[in-house]
Amino acid sequence: MSIAENIAKIRAQMNEAAIAAGREPKEILLCAATKMNDADAVRAAIAGGVDVCGENRVQELTQKLSQHAYDGAPVHFIGHLQTNKVKQVVGKVDLIQSVDSLRLLEAIQKEAQRQNIRQDILLEVNIGQEESKSGFHAEEILPLVKEFSKYPNICLRGLMAIPPISQNSGDNRKFFEKMCSLTVDITTKNVDNICVDILSMGMSDDFADAIACGSTMVRIGTAIFGQRHYA
Repeated sequence: MSIAENIAKIRAQMNEAAIAAGREPKEILLCAATKMNDADAVRAAIAGGVDVCGENRVQELTQKLSQHAYDGAPVHFIGHLQTNKVKQVVGKVDLIQSVDSLRLLEAIQKEAQRQNIRQDILLEVNIGQEESKSGFHAEEILPLVKEFSKYPNICLRGLMAIPPISQNSGDNRKFFEKMCSLTVDITTKNVDNICVDILSMGMSDDFADAIACGSTMVRIGTAIFGQRHYA
C-alpha cells in the first residue's frame, strides 16, 4: 500500500475509535513519526493528509528543514533532546514534545529567551516508571507546573508519554487513563504560560486504546511508512 493509502486506513481506524469513545474524530491529530524516512516520504505523508510531522533526531530535522520537507504541515520534535543540541531545535519547530528533565527545560528557557521567542513544549512523563526511559515521574508534574512561571519563554501545551511495550490489546489503558487524569489536573492550575490542550500518546500498536482514554494526538510511524531498517 502507498503512504496515502496507509494514512487513509489509519484515519478510518482513528475515526472509529473516537466515535466508539463518544468523541469527535476531528479532536484527534495524526502526527507522522518521520524518523529514518527521507524528504520525499515526508512530503508524501503531508500530501496524504497527516496533521503534523514529528522528528526524532536533530540531524534529520536539520537536513529535512533545509530540504523544505515539512512545508505544508507543522513540525514537532518528538525524540530525546540533548541539551547541547537545544539551539538547533528551539525556534525551528512548532512544538517540542519530549521535554524530559529540569535540565532540558532550563536549557530551552535560556535559548528561547536569547531568541526572544516563546517555545511551545510538552512535558514527557515516564508513566510506566521504566528505568530504561527518560521523563518525569507522574508525581513530579503538578509541583513543576505550579512553578512554571519560572520559565516565561516557554508555553506548556500539555503532556506526552510512551508507555511500556504492550503484549496484548488493552494492556496500556491503565497508563493512558492515568495520563488523561494528570492532564485534567494540570488544567486547573492558573499560570500565565500554561495553555494545556494536547495529550500526545498512542503509537502504531495502541493508538485506538489511547484515543479511547483521551489522547488528542497519536504518533504513527510504522503504520504509515512501513518497518524501519536500522542496519
